[in-house]
Amino acid sequence: MKKLFLILILLILLPLNAFSKTAEERGFEIAKEADRRDTGWEDATANIIMTLRNKQGAESVRENRTRTLEVSGDGDKSITIFDSPADVKGTAFLSHTHVEKSDDQWLFLPALKRIKRISSSNKSGPFMGSEFAYEDISSQELEKYRYKYINEEVVDERDSFVIERFPEYKKSGYSKQVVWIDKEMYQPLKITFYDRKNTLLKTLTYHEYELYDDKYWRSLRMEMQNHQTGKSTTLVWQDYKFKNGFEDRDFDKNALKRMR
Repeated sequence: MKKLFLILILLILLPLNAFSKTAEERGFEIAKEADRRDTGWEDATANIIMTLRNKQGAESVRENRTRTLEVSGDGDKSITIFDSPADVKGTAFLSHTHVEKSDDQWLFLPALKRIKRISSSNKSGPFMGSEFAYEDISSQELEKYRYKYINEEVVDERDSFVIERFPEYKKSGYSKQVVWIDKEMYQPLKITFYDRKNTLLKTLTYHEYELYDDKYWRSLRMEMQNHQTGKSTTLVWQDYKFKNGFEDRDFDKNALKRMR
């Protein structure tokens, strides 16, 4: 009877062990589902108002346009061109995000009429004087990170998963990021960034989500706060348009000079 009892206990416990997930597996599972839900939009355009604030609260505003191409089997491609103020007008930024190698990024400087390649060692530097780094504005491909599930919390009255992600690519300015992912939209509500010394560096919050094509959620306002410098940057997104028919040639280096 005792032996039979032990066998029954083992039969009960084995399925539980078989289906239990590690924190790493659960974290990857959540990130993968978020990636799956945001696939298939093909391409997009938007206008962006970028507001920079220094430690004292003084503001400067920049206006730009961006277009993005979804790439199957690799990272997305994007071009951003600045329209104002006059000192940055015509500046254009091209990014080819990759899954298994360093991203390719270029900056067109109209005053010099030349294209400057952004080296991998500079990806952690500020993008156009903002609190967003070059690596922040690249597409966040699933395979570029390791993941770990932490817990579940409420952010702005919305239930969310909390996961950590650790950059797998070289020359990242971060040791890790903590991401709060909305359980309904599977979109980020907040991300905290930790520098290479594992000290809190920045917090990015997402606001005013809207649904496009009955499937794709987009945040219309993003707030990046640098806790170490006291500076902040706001991005306000307007006039999203999807499926414009862009092709790869619209995102080559020559396109930087053609963008006006």
